[in-house]
Amino acid sequence: MLTPLFAIAVLHWAVLVIPGFNFILIGQLAAGGNRVTAMAAVAGMTTATLAWAALAVAGVGIVFTAHPAIRHVAQIAGGLYLLHIACKLWRSGRQSTAKAAPVLGATAAFRAGFMTSALNPKIALFYGSVFATTLPPNPAMLLVALSVLLVFCNSLVWHSSLALLLSRPAIQSAYLRHYQALNRVSGVLVGAYGTRLIASAISEYRSRGA
Repeated sequence: MLTPLFAIAVLHWAVLVIPGFNFILIGQLAAGGNRVTAMAAVAGMTTATLAWAALAVAGVGIVFTAHPAIRHVAQIAGGLYLLHIACKLWRSGRQSTAKAAPVLGATAAFRAGFMTSALNPKIALFYGSVFATTLPPNPAMLLVALSVLLVFCNSLVWHSSLALLLSRPAIQSAYLRHYQALNRVSGVLVGAYGTRLIASAISEYRSRGA
C-alpha cells in the first residue's frame, strides 16, 4: 500500500512546488498584511482539491476525455474568473501605500481560491492520470480514501506554509514599500494565467473541429 501512496505524493509535490496562480494569490494576500484572508484562500483551494481528487477517483476525468466540450467550457469559465481577479489587482495598484487595503476580504478570498481551482478541469485530469497510473487495478477502498486524503493534506500543508511564511513582518514591510508595483505585476501574471487557460481551451476546440 505504501508504494502507490509514495508515488502519488512524489508526483503531487512535483506539481505543487511549481509557482502558479495559487502562489501569487496567497503571496498577495499574506504579504498584504492579512494572514486570516490568506488562510481563507488556502481553505478554498484545498476544498476544491479535495473535491477534484474525489471526482477523479469517481472517474470524472474519463467524462472530460470523452466529452472535451465540457472541459473547454469549464476552462474558459476559470480563465474569465482569473481575468476578473487580475483586474482587481491592477486597479488596487493605483492606490498609494498609505491607502493600501486588502484586495479581497476573507469570504471573497475563499471564493477566489475555491473557484479558480474548481473551474480548472485540468486538475481533475491530473489527479485522474496520477491515480490511474499509480493505483493497482481494483484498489481497496481504504487505499482510494488514503490517496484522496494524501493529496488534500499535501495541498493544505504547502499552501498553509506559504501563507504563514509570506505573512512574516519583514516580507510585509517589503511588500508595502513596493505595493503599487507588486499589485500591478501580480495582476499581469494572473491575467496571463487566465488568458492562457482560455487560449488553451479555444485551441483544443479548434484542433478537434479541424
